[in-house]
Amino acid sequence: MAFPFPILTAEEAADLIAHGATIGFSGFTPAGAAKAIPKALGEKAKREHAAGRDFKVTVLTGASTGRSLDGALAAAEAISFRIPYQSDPTLRKQINSGQVRFADMHLSQVPQVVRYGFLGPVHWAVAEACDLTAGGGVVLTTSVGASNTYLRLAKRVLIELNARHPPYLLGLHDLFEPKDPPARQEIPVYHVTDRIGSPICLVDPNKIAGVVLTDLEDENGAFDEPTLVTDKIGHHVADFLAGEMWDGRIPPRFLPLQSGVGNIANAVLSAMGQNREIPDFEMYTEVLQDSVIPLLESGRCRCASTCALTLSPAAMRHVIANLDFFKGQVVLRPQEVSNSPEVVRRLGVVSMNTAIEVDLGGNVNSTHVMGKTMMNGIGGSGDFTRNAYLSMFSCPSTAKGGKISAIVPLASHMDHSEHSVQVIVTEQGVADLRGKDPHERAQLIINNCAHPDYREQLRDYLKMTKSGHEPLSLSLGLAMHRQFLRHGDMRHIDWEEFQ
Repeated sequence: MAFPFPILTAEEAADLIAHGATIGFSGFTPAGAAKAIPKALGEKAKREHAAGRDFKVTVLTGASTGRSLDGALAAAEAISFRIPYQSDPTLRKQINSGQVRFADMHLSQVPQVVRYGFLGPVHWAVAEACDLTAGGGVVLTTSVGASNTYLRLAKRVLIELNARHPPYLLGLHDLFEPKDPPARQEIPVYHVTDRIGSPICLVDPNKIAGVVLTDLEDENGAFDEPTLVTDKIGHHVADFLAGEMWDGRIPPRFLPLQSGVGNIANAVLSAMGQNREIPDFEMYTEVLQDSVIPLLESGRCRCASTCALTLSPAAMRHVIANLDFFKGQVVLRPQEVSNSPEVVRRLGVVSMNTAIEVDLGGNVNSTHVMGKTMMNGIGGSGDFTRNAYLSMFSCPSTAKGGKISAIVPLASHMDHSEHSVQVIVTEQGVADLRGKDPHERAQLIINNCAHPDYREQLRDYLKMTKSGHEPLSLSLGLAMHRQFLRHGDMRHIDWEEFQ
């Protein structure tokens, strides 16, 4: 196809971007992430650094990305500031060392924060597309994220036209951007598959500085095989939700589900599909993983709204080969809509996310190890948890071969408070915290979710915190964390050592 836009190499495109630029990249997980241009930009940074010149950029995305974006730029020490979520090991080290400034943000808020100008101007948008028209019509690939907002706001645009994704992805996306206050109205999504926007992004063609032709798969890795622990967690969640339905607290047609990212999320959805007491269900979520594909094909999942198809390469090829079917079952939305608190509350979404640790009050830490070391970020878990019909968090009860308990007296960092968290699940069991006072919650979490190796010492902590509305000791609340830092194991704590 002949374009009125320059066809550039990735290196030529990277050369257009100057030190200090703010770049809005496509991508929500590695799905749909720009690949060729950021990789070339990393190589440019290395050359500039070798020549004694500064070269760093501000990186805005939808969520985490792939090794050719976050990975390549971090390896080149080319990132000065990053929002809103990441999962690259090199970038993580740079954030925790203070080399890269990082702001952890609720994903639903990212587009509006950028629109409001809180982060300054967006100099460039770099987006992956499967088709592009002469008039600036952009068909995105396997995610939306915040791409529509970055493409509209950026002063200049670069497009990666990826032949690996066919142009007939057209029709999978539903692009809607709400107006800002005081002109904002409701987001008119009343059913999971309601379409309210456009299938394409319309970009001022005068802003498009060039097109880079690529043929690259998304850099999503395969998920680990289920373990006994993840299987138990999955079946605990499924059994609990089936019980909620039979007790009349979930309607017989069921409610839409949201599930986080990772191996536990895959195990939970697999267990939901296997549990025949649960009727066929819908999903209103931010990410679709491999486990959802057979559920859609079998009809166990009737339909799904998402922001990204975070699929292994094999699963993505299967979807492309059967795209006519999946277009009728799946809709891809911007994160501002997929994670909208308004829509989540309206639809009655059941949220299922993962935790790093949970304290006896029901507060959840989902971002920081030992209170200060960032893992990935809060992502969309807060968007859903705070607005869900029913909010659930799951995790293995221990880590590091049993040396760390996920159930602790006081969370070392708090992302989701007791006011938003309703149900905790580990491989040990389920703690339903609804309608319980703080002391009842603490007992329930210990009895149902803590590993047996830790139950007695957690009960000992409770004995020392009998007075007050909350079972809290300021001197002992973080004693198990301090025990691990001193001795490499949270078990066998001597509470008097930390008085």
